[in-house]
Amino acid sequence: MRQTFLSLFGSFAAQAKALPGVHYVLKTPYKEVPAGSHVAYFATGCFWGAEETFWKTKGVVTTAVGYQGGDAKLANYDAVCSGRSGHTEGVKVVYDPKVVSYTDLLKVFWQMHDPTQGDGQGNDRGPQYRSAVFTTTPEQRVMVDLSKAQYEAALKEGGHRRSVITTQVDSADDHPFHFAEEYHQQYLPKPGSRQYCSAQPTGIPLPAADSWLPSELKEHAPVLGDDVPGSRCAKGQCSSM
Repeated sequence: MRQTFLSLFGSFAAQAKALPGVHYVLKTPYKEVPAGSHVAYFATGCFWGAEETFWKTKGVVTTAVGYQGGDAKLANYDAVCSGRSGHTEGVKVVYDPKVVSYTDLLKVFWQMHDPTQGDGQGNDRGPQYRSAVFTTTPEQRVMVDLSKAQYEAALKEGGHRRSVITTQVDSADDHPFHFAEEYHQQYLPKPGSRQYCSAQPTGIPLPAADSWLPSELKEHAPVLGDDVPGSRCAKGQCSSM
């Protein structure tokens, strides 16, 4: 389980030469949102690998991991890992909409994990590892719902063993994001970190947005096309145990 690895290796990562509040890889302030940038929130299970996939996406300005969707008084690692707090392990994605669109990020999101696994992802089990999207605008909500329906149909057509998506979709206004502890931020590239990822991508692509994105939302049409990163688990770059 991921919690065991943290107790063994987290202290080494915490000693890495990282500046508090500064993205370890992108070197941008991860708690700030620059003018003109947009924000998206996603949860796909363990947040370490998910954050890495998003910061590798072209047009992403900065990322951070945190807790979202639970009791604000219990927004800390111990409470979240116990399952008591109700939070997801989430990723805040700050992006330049001129370079990457929300539909591009949805493609990354759906394809980087298995959104049919309920309270868990791979070997990680518990509500903190559930799939979720927390939207910041009504337009984002529409795009999430439409893409979810399309991906569910694609999973069924592709013969996936489960075709019902269990992803939680709610407003970020109702579920504020709480930044996780500093040692969790951009964890994987830090010295001594365990190269762990429990995500289980289905291998089934999200149908092209031009088949489901309504004309009134064409300003959010994909910019990257198929040029989006995949989960490191899909590439065999990490341990899943």
